[in-house]
Amino acid sequence: MTLLQKILNSKAGAAALILRVPVGLILAAHGAQKLFAWFGGYGLEGTGQWMASIGLEPGYWLALMAGSAEFFGGIALALGILTRPAAIVTAFTMLIAIFSVHINNGLFMANNGYEYALTLLVATAALAIQGAGSFSVDSVIAKKLADK
Repeated sequence: MTLLQKILNSKAGAAALILRVPVGLILAAHGAQKLFAWFGGYGLEGTGQWMASIGLEPGYWLALMAGSAEFFGGIALALGILTRPAAIVTAFTMLIAIFSVHINNGLFMANNGYEYALTLLVATAALAIQGAGSFSVDSVIAKKLADK
């Protein structure tokens, strides 16, 4: 079995679809806020300035990286394409968000705490472990590779 087949193969079934799609769409929306100023976001300039203001430098570059991880990773998760790599990248992004932005505010979102980022971290970690499931682009590609 090739490395690509190992990345794409999953025995997760339909449960992965139920987890993948909403988590992916939520991440994509958050990334769109950072990249494109959609959904009430600040775009790259505003997000970059904010990141720099809390000590994350260079702010613009980090906003581009975080926004891209969330937007493109979220789309990949929703579609179930390269799910494991997308889940790893987005999980890592949530880990950084937890420890650079939210950890000092406690658990709860009402105080800008880390509960939401932690929830996304756990969901994406689960997808990284279990894969995309049977209803995914990954599954279609894995079947085609297995037939060859």
